[in-house]
Amino acid sequence: MATIGIAGAGLVGRLAAWALSRAGHAVEVFDPAPEAAPRFDGQGAAAFTAAGMLSPMAELEAASPEIAALGFQSLQLWPGIAEALGVRSCLSLQGSLLLAHRQDLGAAERVLGRLRASGLAQAQALSAAELAQLEPALLPGLQAWQLAGEGLIHPIEMMAALQARSTARWHWSQPVAAVEAGQLQLSSGESRRFDWVLDARGLGAKAQLSQPSQLPQLRGVRGEVIALDLPGHGLGRPLRLLHPRHRIYLVPRSRDQLVLGASEIESEDRSPVSLKTAVELMAAAHSVMPALAEARIARLDRNLRPALPDNHPHSHCEPGLLRLNGLYRHGWLLAPALLQRLLSQSALARWNDE
Repeated sequence: MATIGIAGAGLVGRLAAWALSRAGHAVEVFDPAPEAAPRFDGQGAAAFTAAGMLSPMAELEAASPEIAALGFQSLQLWPGIAEALGVRSCLSLQGSLLLAHRQDLGAAERVLGRLRASGLAQAQALSAAELAQLEPALLPGLQAWQLAGEGLIHPIEMMAALQARSTARWHWSQPVAAVEAGQLQLSSGESRRFDWVLDARGLGAKAQLSQPSQLPQLRGVRGEVIALDLPGHGLGRPLRLLHPRHRIYLVPRSRDQLVLGASEIESEDRSPVSLKTAVELMAAAHSVMPALAEARIARLDRNLRPALPDNHPHSHCEPGLLRLNGLYRHGWLLAPALLQRLLSQSALARWNDE
């Protein structure tokens, strides 16, 4: 058994705490948040703001085949994680949809071409009748393609389960100023020693990691999402609208709630959602799902995604020290596969540990 200190209680920190404590280690987690519950003020863990799409094929629209391959690995891991946590209901893998209006078929064809060229994914074209049978709430006449095996996860429920079902000790209101091999330096000035430490601070690591000897050029990318209430909305699968200007997705969170997103702005502004983003996202979503005209806006949320210049994640393993950062817009899609690799490299845990 090892003593392990984790800096950060976002998705990576909570997933690691659960896996490592399940493997028998003594785990402590330190985070600046006042408590485990989500915050919707632009200051909390970015994982709470995410819509929770698990869509490696759809991400090929803008991401590399490497990202998609890691996403496929995570898709294989999430069911077992959800089952072990007892929250299988917050995971759905019924596939996803790509949609396009007829006037945007040029933009859609560029995306479909990237999917074909990758050799990793195939999009099945749906006829109007097939789309109507699959998702009757959508506007007739849309061009549609189905991506089998993709799905969604409920971020808030999964984050709560990872924290509640871990035997780790959680230290709230305890930001970590610096992480070195075997040591966490708290902002209070206290230094804590462990056999291993994991730096999972996301953008919170920017001040330390901007040093040339660490991880340079970590930045925040602003994302804005809208939670909508529409009882009995009828949408069963996440969808992505192939649009010439925006990346727009709509995700059914429950039978009565959907999440609409997301803007992608090169800014570290944490202020409330802009009118421009809200209008553009909601108008685009309404254009494919007419019933959204009667939806009620439950929450406008925003956060910063931690990203590196190439928008690829960074992982590091050396004796006594693990780092995982820069997951960008792919946190829920990549975290299990990346963490599995790190824990295997360090020989600290395997996913099938009982």
